[in-house]
Amino acid sequence: MRRFILLFLFINFYKVAYNQVIKGTVLDNETKSPIGFACLYFSGTFSGTQSDQNGNFEVDVSKNASIPLTISAIGYYSSTLTDFSTEKPHIVYLTPKTYQLKEVSINAKSLARRREANLISFKNVFLGTTYNARQCVILNESDITFNYGSDKDTLKAFASKPILINNRRLGYSITYYLDKFEYSRWGRTFLLQGNIKFNEDLNSDPIQKQVFERRREDAYFGSRMHFFRALWVNDLISEGFIVKAPSGVNLNDKDIVIQQDSRRKFLKYPENIDICYHTKIPISHIVFLKERVYFDNSGYFDGLGISWEGEFARQRIGDLLPCEYYIKE
Repeated sequence: MRRFILLFLFINFYKVAYNQVIKGTVLDNETKSPIGFACLYFSGTFSGTQSDQNGNFEVDVSKNASIPLTISAIGYYSSTLTDFSTEKPHIVYLTPKTYQLKEVSINAKSLARRREANLISFKNVFLGTTYNARQCVILNESDITFNYGSDKDTLKAFASKPILINNRRLGYSITYYLDKFEYSRWGRTFLLQGNIKFNEDLNSDPIQKQVFERRREDAYFGSRMHFFRALWVNDLISEGFIVKAPSGVNLNDKDIVIQQDSRRKFLKYPENIDICYHTKIPISHIVFLKERVYFDNSGYFDGLGISWEGEFARQRIGDLLPCEYYIKE
C-alpha cells in the first residue's frame, strides 16, 4: 500500500512538472507562414530557447511563471505571452518591421558626420551615461539606422536585427531586441521599447570574477531591481529606501502595494511617488502610466507601466543586471 501511495505521488508530481511546459507555433502576422528559429525568452533573464525551422516551440515556464514570455525574431516586432495554459498549443503572431525613412541628398562625408553624432546620442540614451554604461560596447553598430531626413529635433533609431552588447564593466553579454526608440533633443525626453536577453556571464578568470562581483554589487544597491525586491518583502526602510508622496508624507509598503496572490503584487498609488536611497543619492520619481504596475520577487516589473525620472532614470541598459542575480552572502 505504501509503495502504491509513493508511486501515485510520483506520477502526479511528474504530471505537474510536465504541465509547466507550453507548446506552440510562431507565425508571420501577414502571411501566416511559420517563423523558424524565433527566440523565446523571459526578458531580463538568461532563460530562453528557439523555435524549430517550422516555427514550433516548447518552453518550460516553471522557473519563470511570473514573467511574461517574450518572442522575438529578426525583422519582426517582439510579442509577449502571459497565458501559460497547457490545454492547447499557443499561436503567436509576429508583425514585420517596416521603416519609412526619407531619402536625403547629402554628400558621404556629411552623412558620416551626422551618423557619428546620432550614434553618440543614441548610445548616451540607450546605454546610459554612468560609468558602467561607458564601458559597454555595441558589437553591431552598423545594424542601427537613423531618420536622417525627418524631424531634426526627434532622433529615431531602427534595428531589424537584435543589438549585441558586451558590458565589459559588469561582465555580461547581452542581446537587445529594439522595437522603438525616439529621443527629443529639445525636451531631452525619450521613448525606448524593447526586450533584453542576457546571453553569457563573462566570469572566467577567478580574479576577474571577484572584480565583477564587486561591481555588480555596486550596480545592484540603490537600483530599480533592489527597490522592487525590497518592496516585495515589505522591507524598504531596512534596505535604505524612503518613499514619499508629493506632499512630503512618508509612505510605507502597505500604502503602495496590492497583493493579488503569492506570486503577484502590484505597485499602486493615486499620485506619482518620490524615492530616495540613503539620502546621499539624488531623489528618483515614479510617474505612473498605468493604474497599477505588476512586479514579482525577482525584481521584474512591468516597464510599460512606469516612467522614471531622477536617479532611476539614469540607470539604463548599461546598469542592468539579470533577474538571476543575487548578492552572495
